[in-house]
Amino acid sequence: MATLKDVELKIKAVQKTRQITKAMNMVAASRLRSAQADSEAFRPYAAKFAEVLGGLAGGSDEAASPLLVPRQEVKNVHLVLCTSDRGLCGGFNANLIGRAESFCRTQSAEGRQVSITNFGKKGRDWCRREKLDIVDEYLGVVGARFSFNVAMTAGQKLVKAFLEEKYDAVYLIYAEFISMAKQQPVFKQLLPISPAKEPEAANETESEQVYMAEHVCEPSAPELLGQLLPRDIYVQIYNALLETSTSEHAARMMAMDNATKACNDMIENLTLAYNKARQAAITAELMDIVGGAEALRG
Repeated sequence: MATLKDVELKIKAVQKTRQITKAMNMVAASRLRSAQADSEAFRPYAAKFAEVLGGLAGGSDEAASPLLVPRQEVKNVHLVLCTSDRGLCGGFNANLIGRAESFCRTQSAEGRQVSITNFGKKGRDWCRREKLDIVDEYLGVVGARFSFNVAMTAGQKLVKAFLEEKYDAVYLIYAEFISMAKQQPVFKQLLPISPAKEPEAANETESEQVYMAEHVCEPSAPELLGQLLPRDIYVQIYNALLETSTSEHAARMMAMDNATKACNDMIENLTLAYNKARQAAITAELMDIVGGAEALRG
C-alpha cells in the first residue's frame, strides 16, 4: 500500500500537470480565434475563385493551358502533406499521416514513384522514418501567422516541376476545419487542374435543366487562364494551410481540455486514497496508544 508521502507527491505532480494543460488550453483557444477568423475570411474568396476559374476552364479546351492536360501515363506522383509542427493535439496528425500512408501504399502498388513536400515537422519526421523522397519542407508555418508568399513559393515550384514533366500529378492532403469536435482530412488533386463539371439536377424527373453560370471576360478566356491557373494552385495551398492551422488549434484545445478533466479525476481518486491512508494511519496510532495504556494499567 502506498504511504501518505507517496500519495501526496502524486497529487502535487498531477496538480502541476493540470496547470500546464490549462495553460495550453487557453493558449490554443486564443490562437484558434485568430486562425479561425483568417480562415473564414479567406474561404469565400477561395470558393468564388475556384467557381470562376472552373467555369472558364470548362468552356475552354485543354490546349488553353498545359496545366489542364492530364498525362497519358502517370509515373511520378507528388504529394503535398500538411501537418503540425508540434504534438499534444490528439489524433490530428495521426489521421493526416494515415491518409498519406494509404495514398503512398496505393501508388507504390501501381508502380509509381512518390515524392513529398512537407508542411510541418510531424509529416517530415514520418517521411524520414519511412525513408520517403522529401523534395521540400516548410517548418514553422502551420499553427503560426504566415503570408500568402509561403503558398506562392511552394506553388511556383510545383507548377514549374509539373511543366518540366518531373511530376505527372500533384495531390494535396490537409485538415478541413468543420467544428470544434471535428477536423476532417481532405485529399484533392492539384495538378493537372480539373475543369468544373456541370451540376446535375437533384431530381432526374424534373424537366428543368441546371446550367452553370457563364462568365463574360476580357481579355479572352485562354489569356486569362494563363495567369489564373497558376494562381489557383497558390490559392488552394494557402487555403489548405489556413484550414490546417485552424484545425490544429481546435484539436489541441480539445485534447488539453480532455487532459485537464483526466487530471481532475486523478486528483479526486488520489485524494480519496490519501484520506483512506491517513485514516488507517490514525487508527493504527490510536490502537498503539490504547494498547500501551492497557499494558501499563495491567
